[in-house]
Amino acid sequence: MDFSTQKQLHIAVFPWLAYGHIVPFLQVSRFLAQKGHRIYYVSTPKNIARLPKLPPNLSSNISFIPLSLPQVDGLPPGVESTSELPIQKVPLLKKAHDMLETQLAEFLKSSPKIKLIIHDFCQYWLPPVATQFGINLVFFSILNASTNAFWSSPSNMLGKNRRSPEDFTVVPEWMDYPNNIAFKLHEMVSHRECEDTISDAERYETMLLNCKFLAVRTCYEFEPEALRVLSRINQKPIVPLGLLPPSLSNIEGDSAEDENWEALKKWLDSKQEKSAFYVALGSEVNLSQELMHELAYGIEKSELPFIWVVRKPPLVEEESVKNIIPPGFEERVSNRGLVLRGWAPQLKILAHSSIGGFLTHSGWSSVIESLGVGKPLILFPVGSSDLGLVARLMHGKKVGLEIDRNNVDGSFTSDSVAMSIKRVMVDPEGEQFRANARAMKEIFGNIELNNKYLTEFTRTLEII
Repeated sequence: MDFSTQKQLHIAVFPWLAYGHIVPFLQVSRFLAQKGHRIYYVSTPKNIARLPKLPPNLSSNISFIPLSLPQVDGLPPGVESTSELPIQKVPLLKKAHDMLETQLAEFLKSSPKIKLIIHDFCQYWLPPVATQFGINLVFFSILNASTNAFWSSPSNMLGKNRRSPEDFTVVPEWMDYPNNIAFKLHEMVSHRECEDTISDAERYETMLLNCKFLAVRTCYEFEPEALRVLSRINQKPIVPLGLLPPSLSNIEGDSAEDENWEALKKWLDSKQEKSAFYVALGSEVNLSQELMHELAYGIEKSELPFIWVVRKPPLVEEESVKNIIPPGFEERVSNRGLVLRGWAPQLKILAHSSIGGFLTHSGWSSVIESLGVGKPLILFPVGSSDLGLVARLMHGKKVGLEIDRNNVDGSFTSDSVAMSIKRVMVDPEGEQFRANARAMKEIFGNIELNNKYLTEFTRTLEII
């Protein structure tokens, strides 16, 4: 596209305060900046400080706008993202986030060139502010089309036809193609714990009604039916902007991380091809000690090599962290298993030839990373949000197997964990998962395809 004739857009970008939202919003910002547009990335100081450094060629087109998060009773001082909180305290973060309205309005007033805001699901108070300054809204949902279609409904999502948790455990009638997209009861109950007095459904619906179009993190090659349903039930343009796969070449670690990787690589190099599996439950999942122990026993019973990244739950004393893993576990598996505490270079690990599968909490970003390098999934959706829906989708597409759990209380056995790992990794009947995951690399790891979607998204913004 010839940018000498193309008018430069001034766009504010405003994600929800969760790392799984902050990073995709930054990826989109970088692409738009590359295309010559002027981006104002709005978040809080701590979240902005966590972001990877911009390449010099983009820094003149992206400004970071820090808004200070107001204090809310019960929200620990200094906390600015969901990864620093247990799920029960997330409503307090939503409350604080809602109080950013005044600061955002002041910023927009001082930046009259901004005529577009790319926003998240959470900011239900944004439409009147945008109207006041003559700004158009574009809703970027970091969720896939199936999840969006599940949450949407033909004009009556706001609790008129789905009130109780049980109502969300069935596939909605408007999703009129063969699928198994619905929550398990225990997932819906735990999701309610992170809702504020204004529910996520209300926030989502308000943003959907007031935006020019909905941009979704998916593509037609993967979810044609869900995109069709989404377009039909929302009287609103739906624009897939691709899967935003991370690029290995974009991952710049510091020297300490590089050293960490050297030791890991040596361990991985010593294993046979596709013989080991990788375990990571995301930055925001905190399982009870009892469930962590059950998971550990399952990993042990699989008798396969593994790397397990164990993170300290937020706001938990160091003493309690020691017992997250069963006593004696690390000694017993030391000849074939590696337990890492803290950060790990997930993409580099997944891309290594000796990794043959990923035991994941089913976060959409993690799934994209795994399928981008053709690795099948052992699906273990623990936590709230859309994890259960993503797991059902991947299980249905046969690129992974969901670990069997009790629908009501979410309990599971170490045997079901071991069985699922072995089926995906080595059993002959798991070959279908392995082959399907390899084939997905053509879509999920295809930078060219995904850039094509981002280019179309950019054109749509320019037309507005």
